[in-house]
Amino acid sequence: MTSPARIHAQHRPVFCPIVPPHLLEKLARSENPAVAAGARHTLMADARHRTGRGLTASLTPRTPTAPAPPASRAPEARPRRTVYDARRLTALPGVEVRGEGDEATADATVNRAYAGLGATFGLFLDAFGRDSIDGSGLPLRATVHYDENYGNAFWNGEQMVFGDGDDEIFLDFTLPVDVIGHELTHGFTQYTANLEYFGQSGALNESVSDVFGSLVKQYTLGQSATEADWLIGAGLFHPDVQGTALRSMKAPGTAYDDDVLGKDPQPGHMDDYVRTSQDNGGVHINSGIPNHAFYLTAVELGGHAWDRPGQIWYDVMTRASLTPETRFTEFARATAKAAKARYGDGAEIQAVLKAWAAVGVPTD
Repeated sequence: MTSPARIHAQHRPVFCPIVPPHLLEKLARSENPAVAAGARHTLMADARHRTGRGLTASLTPRTPTAPAPPASRAPEARPRRTVYDARRLTALPGVEVRGEGDEATADATVNRAYAGLGATFGLFLDAFGRDSIDGSGLPLRATVHYDENYGNAFWNGEQMVFGDGDDEIFLDFTLPVDVIGHELTHGFTQYTANLEYFGQSGALNESVSDVFGSLVKQYTLGQSATEADWLIGAGLFHPDVQGTALRSMKAPGTAYDDDVLGKDPQPGHMDDYVRTSQDNGGVHINSGIPNHAFYLTAVELGGHAWDRPGQIWYDVMTRASLTPETRFTEFARATAKAAKARYGDGAEIQAVLKAWAAVGVPTD
């Protein structure tokens, strides 16, 4: 029988932010009036987004598409990007300021959003043969300069939205390309495995976005798994903040340790799994566990992480029989099955099994 909490979670609106509420709640208690005011404003705006839409991720039609191998890339596949400017208001999408093929504008934020949409489209097409996040050429839309001092970025089921930050804790949310890749990947998940945004399935939803967001950054920079920093949102914090990023896939729990922000609460092992009613059951916190499993798989195999490790995770999302309520163990087993199906009994499946064992998630 489905629990009341699970039923409630199934009716949450599509709202997937990069900055979790527990972090904003910490900032809202800051003794710095500017920091506290910005965090409270962002929390109230986010609360409206969570409750203000009728369409939910769980009720969005699940339309998984079988991936084409990279060699069969469709020559006509190309991004269809549109960037809008909210002009620090909240009406979406705002005023169109750059469309596909248009020249760069004088606004660096607009240009970064446009480039980030293209980088994400490029990773999915070049590495996985996927035409946009839905597999069918979905136009990619983003709104920048959303609201005043808005300290977040999110996917709302239809498009991406970026705040400019408060310039006290957060800078412009288009600065890290992995934030753009992360949020667009929520759309990819919506069109494939459709993982419910609650509990372990929600943590997997967040983790998949961190995985492919990091792959977008690594692909853009041409980095190998060992060269990458595996940080999510590096460059987003104000220089005065004692932290490097929102999250670390390499070392969960070490991304920040700041008097105002507090300490990064992410665990990297099931022994430290956090049970909480906040943040949809800790989706941004416990994602550190599957994040670390992907990192360990990638560094064990070496080379480019979007190749074998990324392909395994992509196969799980598009071909495995996941349900919206998939838990860590079920996802781990699916990655082992996908590794064996694509690569046989070689180094790939051994790396996957070793990684999940290292974070305390059984695969048998």
